[in-house]
Amino acid sequence: MTPAIFSLSGLTLTGEERAFFKDALPAGYILFGRNVQDRQQLRALTDALRELHGREDLLISIDQEGGRVSRMKPPEWDSYPAPGAFAQLYDIAPASAIQAIRANSQLLAHDLAEVGITVDYHPVLDIPSEGAHDVIGDRALGRDPMQVAALGRATLDGLARGGVIGCIKHMPGHGRATVDSHKDLPVVDASEAELETDMAPFAKLADAPIAMTAHIRYTAWDAKNPATQSEFVISQIIRKRIGFDGLLMSDDIDMQALDGTIPERSERAIAAGCDLVLNCWGKMDDMVGTAKALPTITDAGRSRLDRAMAGAGRVGDETPRAELLASRDAFLALVGERA
Repeated sequence: MTPAIFSLSGLTLTGEERAFFKDALPAGYILFGRNVQDRQQLRALTDALRELHGREDLLISIDQEGGRVSRMKPPEWDSYPAPGAFAQLYDIAPASAIQAIRANSQLLAHDLAEVGITVDYHPVLDIPSEGAHDVIGDRALGRDPMQVAALGRATLDGLARGGVIGCIKHMPGHGRATVDSHKDLPVVDASEAELETDMAPFAKLADAPIAMTAHIRYTAWDAKNPATQSEFVISQIIRKRIGFDGLLMSDDIDMQALDGTIPERSERAIAAGCDLVLNCWGKMDDMVGTAKALPTITDAGRSRLDRAMAGAGRVGDETPRAELLASRDAFLALVGERA
């Protein structure tokens, strides 16, 4: 198995993609707007991927947070509020905010599970700082670490109730970045003491099944390498100090925060300790090169993958959709928020 999550070019598998994926056996896939048309099409696409691998618990993922980060859009699917709406509600009614975001996440999971998606890259646990780039912005669950952890936990619980696996991101914290890591490498010069705040929500949710790294260089820990490619940050900060022992994947390896070819970037991330690399552009040459460059997934990585995916498709709560919607919207009405 190739320790990578690959992407697709369109609404159906091409013959070239089918042959390559069957040979490379990536650990999973990520879907984008270019892969999404309607329920019937999307279910057929995910079924084709599962058939290719012969695994019902295949990692098929998407970024579906609500707000501006939504790949499945109206009118085919409901719109969802940005995570920041629940942070606003928490300021006046913490218990209500937790119930509301849990219901919202269960609704999200219903949409995803219906079309065969097993992993949602959600929730964001980053704590935005004054002067930071707005790439996090209203995706954040607040500025208080315990609040972020509480809402993050409820998000993971809601997704799990609907049979979908959540992923905490961007470890060990993206909130201080002053540039967008899609376009450039953020460098954070905060002290170790200051970074304790950033790590706190991740430490509280260290038992999450999946986490995603940040393409950020933290000079207090590693003056040369971004977290994704830093053996010190992954082994000493993420695994040891934060205590995360789940499946660790990189943020999109195509982002311009990193340098080198896509295979070179991927090699460095795996060598540093990431279990998987995320490759989002769906470019065949890059995927083929990455598959050739990477070793087979480690035994530890495969064990973490299997453990993370154990709950996929297992719906733990059959609360009707209408009831979840009514509950969520009644709570959000307290802050005048609509989906």
